[in-house]
Amino acid sequence: MIRLSGIRKTFGTNTVLNGVDLTIAEGRVTALIGPSGGGKSTLLRCVNLLEVPESGRLELGDLAVTFEPGRRLVQRDVLAVRRSTGMVFQNFQLFPHRSVVDNVQEGLLTVLKWPAEKARARAEELLGLVGMAEKANAYPATLSGGQQQRVAIARAIAASPKLLLCDEPTSALDPELATEVVEVLSKLAEGGMTMLMATHDLRLAGRISHHVAFLQGGDIVEEGPPEAVLRAPSDPRTSRFVRTLTGGDTASIPV
Repeated sequence: MIRLSGIRKTFGTNTVLNGVDLTIAEGRVTALIGPSGGGKSTLLRCVNLLEVPESGRLELGDLAVTFEPGRRLVQRDVLAVRRSTGMVFQNFQLFPHRSVVDNVQEGLLTVLKWPAEKARARAEELLGLVGMAEKANAYPATLSGGQQQRVAIARAIAASPKLLLCDEPTSALDPELATEVVEVLSKLAEGGMTMLMATHDLRLAGRISHHVAFLQGGDIVEEGPPEAVLRAPSDPRTSRFVRTLTGGDTASIPV
């Protein structure tokens, strides 16, 4: 079980997360939806400690980290959290000077100190999983956006993280290329990968998530199964958001 309790994050006088509580079931996909600036990306970054909350508690299986004002995190806890999570960014974040296979195996070699042969075999296995085996020796600049994102997903899961974090994984892609990424994420979800995903793509959320949480103004306004939150939301703020993105046709969202 992965649990966030009372997560609060501010930037100056701006409160971005206002004591968020969220539970992510293992082997399930939780989608975060909501307007831009509502706190979705910040919450993801707090989970892997790219941003450190002012207060709250993070539990990742047996690992627990408590945040308090003025308290510095222990470095071993930071490293343990980051080894337990993988991150897929909106803009891919691949190393442009390294080949596809090198991008995937880099963390295994430099962070986990895997032998080169073992790291290469793992990277090639994952490139096959995401449909990029034939591009192992290519460089990011020669790939489409969808291909780059598939490589980024392979890199994020290389070390078998407990939790995969996806920050708007399809928003930078044309619809056709986004479909490639959705197929890969669907395959991971079917295989039992635990995911926390921030997205404006309600079709993606409806297709692969088991639980949806709507964030606005740093608070979780509503959460529940996708058929409830996306098709028949109970809070008017959620309803307005969903109807704005679907043109009022909530029945078009696959759940």
